[in-house]
Amino acid sequence: MTPLSTRVFDLPDRLAAKADPALIADDERHLAAIAATLEDTIAALSNRVDAVRMREGGEGQAAMDRDIEIHQLTARLRALRRFGMDLCLGRIEPADGSDPVYIGRFGLTDRDGRRLLVDWRAPAAEPFFAATLAHPMGLARRRRYRWTGGRVSDYWDEAFTAEGMRSPAALDDQSAFIASLGASRSPQMRDVLGTIQADQDAIIRAGSRGALVVDGGPGTGKTVVALHRAAYLLYSEPRLARGGGGVLFVGPSPAYLAYVEDILPGLGEESVQICTLRDLVAEGASARSETNPDAGRLKASPEVTSAIGRAVALYERPPSGDLIVETPWSDIRLTAADWAEAFDSPEPGAAHNDARDQIWQTLLDILADQRDGVPATLFRRALAQNEELTHAFAAAWPLLDPAALVAQLWTSPAFLQRCAPGLSGDDVRMLQRDDPHAWTVSDLPLLDAARQRVGDPGAALLRRRRAVALAAEREERSRVVDHLIAADDSEMLVMSILRGQDAENSLVDDAALPGADPDVLAGPFAHVIVDEAQELTDAEWQMLLRRCPSRSFTIVGDRAQARHGFTESWQERLQRIGLPRAAIASLSVNYRTPTEVMAEAEPVIRAALPDANVPTSIRGSGIPVLHGPVSDRDAILDDWLAEHGEGTACVIGDPGFAERPRVRSLTPETAKGLEFDLVVLVDPDSFGAGIEGAVDRYVAMTRATQRLAVLTVH
Repeated sequence: MTPLSTRVFDLPDRLAAKADPALIADDERHLAAIAATLEDTIAALSNRVDAVRMREGGEGQAAMDRDIEIHQLTARLRALRRFGMDLCLGRIEPADGSDPVYIGRFGLTDRDGRRLLVDWRAPAAEPFFAATLAHPMGLARRRRYRWTGGRVSDYWDEAFTAEGMRSPAALDDQSAFIASLGASRSPQMRDVLGTIQADQDAIIRAGSRGALVVDGGPGTGKTVVALHRAAYLLYSEPRLARGGGGVLFVGPSPAYLAYVEDILPGLGEESVQICTLRDLVAEGASARSETNPDAGRLKASPEVTSAIGRAVALYERPPSGDLIVETPWSDIRLTAADWAEAFDSPEPGAAHNDARDQIWQTLLDILADQRDGVPATLFRRALAQNEELTHAFAAAWPLLDPAALVAQLWTSPAFLQRCAPGLSGDDVRMLQRDDPHAWTVSDLPLLDAARQRVGDPGAALLRRRRAVALAAEREERSRVVDHLIAADDSEMLVMSILRGQDAENSLVDDAALPGADPDVLAGPFAHVIVDEAQELTDAEWQMLLRRCPSRSFTIVGDRAQARHGFTESWQERLQRIGLPRAAIASLSVNYRTPTEVMAEAEPVIRAALPDANVPTSIRGSGIPVLHGPVSDRDAILDDWLAEHGEGTACVIGDPGFAERPRVRSLTPETAKGLEFDLVVLVDPDSFGAGIEGAVDRYVAMTRATQRLAVLTVH
């Protein structure tokens, strides 16, 4: 944080005109007040965190409330310390002459209640991002800061009225955003909050009801919009916060997640769950690519995905005959109607393993109704120990393992044919394999569907152990209470209150009972944001729909970047997978890719997809695309690294290239969503013909923000 004795503005000599006190004196005073309040706020928060940590932890809800308070306080403290004065993005000056409003990453109020910073997500801050000459939104001027080392190293003024033009201002031919586009890239996405543009801001601030598609080509800022939209929605719609389900953000690859992982914490949001589709399933970490594309397409078909439900149903059949259950007191008949009644008892939609516990309890209730004067607890214990009854129940409704169920489809042709009767014999044979647990990426949606339909067998066993532990705890407690009551010789017999239900519950030590860590990616989530959504199969979409019952989605993608083609409209595709009436928001300005690169990339994709949504670049780098032989690869990289002390480069299409500092080696698929100062594209003809080859070339070329080199074998 900038010390109060230091001037906030540190403008280089070439910007001496901008250092005129008439231009910056008011900002100096306001930013100094922000610095002082930040110092006070950080000190107060630090003291508060220390005080809460020293407070008695308590138990149950009290302990949970304390942990939540510590988490919230430390998150706020971490954000304030991270940015310091960089919290301030700029200011807006209303046309009515009222005081300027300063916009920040977070809201900030001084000790006298004066608002020093308005949170960027608040309605009052919207003109800072959305005002244009055509729609000034009541502004006379807008100023954006560039911060370097905690001090203002540059700023830009934009005027929206004639009066604003006449007032003292540092008007610039280029906006802050345009000026920042040529800056060198780093291994992680740069913070761009202060330069969000009006077309992007309109999408960020759209409501969360239903599905919203953010459709845009390379460089239009789709990912920026998606990340900032997550932070905005959590601020503006409290129902989405963790108590209401929270937000899930799904990216295309681990490289993408590493690239963007710092953005949301920088916006003060640490509650968003970020993952890839692989992360949604335990087997995803080791799953390999599907070597047979036909098998992959077949596994994503409705016939195979619906096989999971049919497979589970084969294990949910009540016995058709009666069963005589022997007990120490009498023999009891369990009829076919009794079985059917128990099998109908679970709640609709209950997972198989969860329903199993409920069915078992219903069977015990039915049998216990026939006991003759035998204590219920004693009678039910005898039933639970009856081998014939437990074996019959296990055969009628067994405990299932989701992965084993899917594996059975790939090792038993008869089972697969029974569960997917629409498959041909050749289809069934194609899906069989020697190692049923050699999971592929196309198996993951089926494993996820099986886990949702079957439930976690470990959780079912845990519930059973917990029930046993709870029963033992209560039995021991009952003996202790009996002893205390028997020994109570007080006049009021106060120990008798221990027989009350509240007292009984309070005596149970929940901490001593077995517990399970929740699957944080299982949902349900209140809102799901998915980037590079054009690549998802119908089966993969179902993985996300299962996690968002509200059907509140932000869907980010570009049909022209779909490797396997995308012949439908967004509405048609989403209608088919269960998201009707999706709204479409288009981004058509390419802020990232220079015109020199787009001039060569556009014909590549148009040859395969004439109607591709190719965005218009708004800047040129002045550097033509370099063409040469593959043998020039190392020389190009060496020259660039020597010329540029910072920035990143990427070699795409050369798996034999060994990465070096500031130079990545990626495939077109893993490069999606990323950007580099220099891209060296090696042998693009080897990517193949057709849609997939054209898309891979187009994606690879448009990762470049400054230079592109295309190297060929011949």
